[in-house]
Amino acid sequence: MVDDVDRRVEALPRRPPIGRDTTLCMSLSARPGHFGSRFHNRLYALLGLDYIYKAFATNDLPGAVAGIRALGIRGCAVSMPFKESVIPLLDALDPSAQAIDSVNTIVNESGRLTGSNTDYVAVRGLLAQHGIDPATRFLLRGSGGMAKAVVAALRDADFRDGTIVARNRAAGAALAERYGYSHATELGDRTAPLLINVTPLGMEGPDAATLAFPEPTIVAASIAFDVVALPSRTPFLIAAERLGKSCITGHAVLVRQGLEQFIRYTGVTPTLAQVADAAAFART
Repeated sequence: MVDDVDRRVEALPRRPPIGRDTTLCMSLSARPGHFGSRFHNRLYALLGLDYIYKAFATNDLPGAVAGIRALGIRGCAVSMPFKESVIPLLDALDPSAQAIDSVNTIVNESGRLTGSNTDYVAVRGLLAQHGIDPATRFLLRGSGGMAKAVVAALRDADFRDGTIVARNRAAGAALAERYGYSHATELGDRTAPLLINVTPLGMEGPDAATLAFPEPTIVAASIAFDVVALPSRTPFLIAAERLGKSCITGHAVLVRQGLEQFIRYTGVTPTLAQVADAAAFART
């Protein structure tokens, strides 16, 4: 949505000083990053909203959730390893969380906590934004939590023909069976018009130089979708771009899911330029 937009909003409105009426939003993670805090706080500043966003780590999930409820914290992003274990602590789930039994966003309405999954919402939105025909056959690598969000989004967007490629036979077969797709433990010579990577291959770290799909498989495809957000241009996407394929980046997923959270917390929809500015700010 905003991947290739690098415009910056020139002037910031006057932001209200932090005080007793300031609304707090937060995130819970075993290892907090800085993207969410910088993205949300930049949008608050751009829009002059009396909000502040802070990342937290915890070893006491029930206590943290009780604190959200008791202290009137408006919203909370939830990262691993809490996306499933938080569910029994909430009052309700919206359809996005029900689709995958996983929560990455909590909204507090007067003490009633509702969980949703904006990763799922972001993927569905990106599939629609890029105009991908649901009749398109796909190959998806991965079987973890984010793979579940992507696979559920594909199913609910009426993609019917796909294969989950996962070396973990039990996890891959269970994911494929739940959402009505086939499963393979190895890619082999399979090809498809839509390739989706939901593994760490290409992510910063030991797998940074690894192609998620071999080049002959990319040559035979039309669309490359990589959920890896860091870096935003993985070896898989660099190869796909070089070969003239349409690409969807993990950074686009990261920004779109963050925007969905922001709208749920504040009720405000920023402009495209404001989102682009906040996304660029959060990367620095």
